[in-house]
Amino acid sequence: MTGTAVAPRVGVVMGSRSDWETMTHAADVLQELGVPHEVRVVSAHRTPDLLFHYAQEAVARGIQVIIAGAGGAAHLPGMLAAKTRVPVFGVPVQSKALNGMDSLLSIAQMPAGIPVGTLAIGRAGAVNAGLLAAAVLALHDPALAAAVEAYRSRQTQTVLDNPDPRS
Repeated sequence: MTGTAVAPRVGVVMGSRSDWETMTHAADVLQELGVPHEVRVVSAHRTPDLLFHYAQEAVARGIQVIIAGAGGAAHLPGMLAAKTRVPVFGVPVQSKALNGMDSLLSIAQMPAGIPVGTLAIGRAGAVNAGLLAAAVLALHDPALAAAVEAYRSRQTQTVLDNPDPRS
């Protein structure tokens, strides 16, 4: 969680501790925007009972979006989506074997009826998953909507303030 007593609204989960190198970027964005969140390792293959429990209890615990990062076979996002009505955004973690393409295809190729919003491989996907989760929550949270708009404005201003790539 973000260190406050506020219940988490977003779950940031990953298949193994090594995925934190990627998933930290989603948590960083949520932290910057003030979105209460939790971070957990929930392995689809090594802790399937934990995965089922996490997904089934998400709504009751106030989780409104799950960001799930996984590498290799990348079953975590799809299995979570199969067990909860909470929107799941999948982040393919870059693997050594196939450079993340295996993860991307595993997450993107879900059967009809079990949606997973799939983001880019690696850091960009994790950052965008955090922003997407915040944007979904901002639909009914004016303060968060203002924070998301301010974040985007800062990005725009950074580009405008640095037009010459050589400097």
